[in-house]
Amino acid sequence: MRLDPCRATVAALWPGRRCEKGVHQAPIPARAIPGGLPTEALLAQVLVAKYGDGLPLYRQAAILACQGINLDRSTLCDWVAKSCWWLRPLHGLILAHITGNARVFVDDTPLPTLERGLGRTMDGRLWAYAVDDRACGGTGPPAVAYLYAPDRKCIRPAAHLAGFRGVLQVDGYAGFKALERSRNDGSVVLAFCWAHLRRRFFEIHAGTASPIAAEALLRIGQIDAIEHEIRGQSPQQRVAIRQASTAPLVAAMQTWLRAQLNPVSSDSALAKAIRYGLRHWAGLERFLTNRRIELDTNIVEREIRPVAVTRKAALFAGSEGGGDNWAIATTLIRTAILNGINPQAWLTDVLERMVSGEVRSAQLTTLLPWNRRQPGTAAAA
Repeated sequence: MRLDPCRATVAALWPGRRCEKGVHQAPIPARAIPGGLPTEALLAQVLVAKYGDGLPLYRQAAILACQGINLDRSTLCDWVAKSCWWLRPLHGLILAHITGNARVFVDDTPLPTLERGLGRTMDGRLWAYAVDDRACGGTGPPAVAYLYAPDRKCIRPAAHLAGFRGVLQVDGYAGFKALERSRNDGSVVLAFCWAHLRRRFFEIHAGTASPIAAEALLRIGQIDAIEHEIRGQSPQQRVAIRQASTAPLVAAMQTWLRAQLNPVSSDSALAKAIRYGLRHWAGLERFLTNRRIELDTNIVEREIRPVAVTRKAALFAGSEGGGDNWAIATTLIRTAILNGINPQAWLTDVLERMVSGEVRSAQLTTLLPWNRRQPGTAAAA
């Protein structure tokens, strides 16, 4: 009897003994949520929707419900927590990149946080640390890192900046001054913000139409106009123009402020604004001789605004762990945007590579936004 060639081939490739062992199935791909259904792309979408677009989880759950997908908000919270567990090492690398710079912008913003079992919120804070040297002709990648703390004590920035050496661009918060004083070696120097000084005079002028406040605004505007013209020029050009054009304006304003202090009431808001400026003058004029220092802290203040948008929609963080997750996710999303990377596409790629084991811990720097310029990851609007 002649054996059919096709059956003979099948018999050779799949012997009967193999068939007796049952059906063989490929291993299930690793997931960021062990045993869970969400893909890394869905997790990235949830993170960007909340921390990038200000869409709280309860609203996301409602949107999914309209599409026939019923997910409890606690499930989404669990997804966020587990996603941020994977992303925490990248958060640490971004923070290390920032604190390794010679100049860092610092600011903080409230983040009300629910106290466990008490049904009330405490005054948590998100501290923001940023670097961006593009205005002074630098080529280093811009970045911003957020750190959650349950309060605004001066020990918080001191702990965050324990290894930092250089110039801090800050507002007049006393904790920064304490940090500078605690470094007996002068390794931390403060540069204060002209925008904060201007804001004080602006509020006075808006409420009282004070001519002194108007004159202060005019003088600060002249200084700011020069800075606007030299933005992006080389460090050497910036210092030369500042010494030739800006330094005389700054010196004249200091003399003028001192002359205005005596005629006004010592308890008035105007006197307080003048004293604030004179008290911080050494840090205010430091930009004249340091080519990397900016006139203000607007770089980091711009990175605070998205946090405020999300906070307004979400009202509070559900726990201190939720505050940490807020800091991690916002750090990665905002840093990606600063580097012209689509945060959702980038986070999807990062999670897939980390979960699959394609990228080991020693190779995590290859996943940072400035090292991962993938096709199709244009800057988010």
